[in-house]
Amino acid sequence: MFKNIIVYRIAQGWQPDLTAVEEALAKTPFAECGATQERSAGWVPPRGEAHGPLAESVAGQWVLRWQSEAKVLPGAVLARKVKEKAERIERETGRKPGKKESRELKDEAKLDLLPMAFTKQGSTWVWIDREARTLVIDAGSQGRADEITTALVEALPGLSLALVDTQTSPQAAMAHWLREQEPPAGFSIDRECELKSAAEDKAVVRYARHPLDIDEVRAHIEAGKLPTKLAMSWDGRVSFVLTEGLQLKKVALLDTVLEGQAQDDGGFDADVAIATGELSRLIAELVEALGGEGRTGLSAPAPASASATAPAAGDDDAPF
Repeated sequence: MFKNIIVYRIAQGWQPDLTAVEEALAKTPFAECGATQERSAGWVPPRGEAHGPLAESVAGQWVLRWQSEAKVLPGAVLARKVKEKAERIERETGRKPGKKESRELKDEAKLDLLPMAFTKQGSTWVWIDREARTLVIDAGSQGRADEITTALVEALPGLSLALVDTQTSPQAAMAHWLREQEPPAGFSIDRECELKSAAEDKAVVRYARHPLDIDEVRAHIEAGKLPTKLAMSWDGRVSFVLTEGLQLKKVALLDTVLEGQAQDDGGFDADVAIATGELSRLIAELVEALGGEGRTGLSAPAPASASATAPAAGDDDAPF
C-alpha cells in the first residue's frame, strides 16, 4: 500500500474528528479534467467504492486518498501546432510573429489540443495516526507531499504540520553505519547505496545488488563522500531505502509479515491494518535510532505551516 513514506508531526492543538474531516474533504472532491483544463486534483474514497466516505477509519488509523489527473500534451506536438499557426500568419500577413505573439500562439495552440489530449491519473495514500500524532504521505517527492499538506491545512481548521526532524542527521548516521558496519539494533544494511561528494566535482558512486561491507565503501566515506541513500531492512519485516532527507523509498513488506495470514484475509481493511501496524513501529524505531526527535518533537511547538522544513535537501530527498 505504501511505497514511499514522508512523515509529518501533527501539532498538539488539533483535535481530530472523523466526521468533521469527512465533511471538510467533501468540499474538494476529485473531478476529471474539463476539456481545456490541464490538471485536476482532489479527494477520492480510499476504499475505491463510488460515493464512499472520503476518510476511512481502520483499527483506529485514518486513511485518505488524494487523486490527480493531468492532460498529456507532448512538447513536439505543441511545437508543431504553434509552427503551423505562425506559418499561416506569415502567409496571410507577410510578417513573422514577434515574441509576445508567439507566446499567445502557444497558449492558443494548447487550448486547441487539450480537448484531444490523453489523460494520466495518479493517487497518493495519506495516513493519519491520531495516537502517535503523525501524518504519513505515500509520495515520492516533496513537491507532491507539499501539495497534499497544503490542501489539508486549508481544509481542516487548526491543523498544523511540521516535517519530522531527528537529533542525528540521517546522512551522518548512514555514514557511521557503513563505516563501522554497525546498523542500529533491529535494522540491517542491504545491498544498495549512493555516496556523493560534497566537493566541487559532486562525484557520485552507486552500488546496486552489491555487498556494502567492503573496504572500498569505507574508503569512499573516508575520502569525503557521504551517503544520500541506503537500502535497509527492519526486523526482517520491512525493506526500504533511507534517504539523506529522512524519506523512505521502495518500502516493501517482507514475506514474514504475511505468514499466517489466511487467503481470505485480504482486502482493504486487512491491507490497511497490516501496513499501518508494521510501519508505525518502523517509524518509531527509526526515529529512535537517529537519536529521537529534534525541534519538531511533541514537546516543541510545531510551525503553523505545512511548508515548514527540516534540514535542507533536494526535492526528491527532502526531509520527512
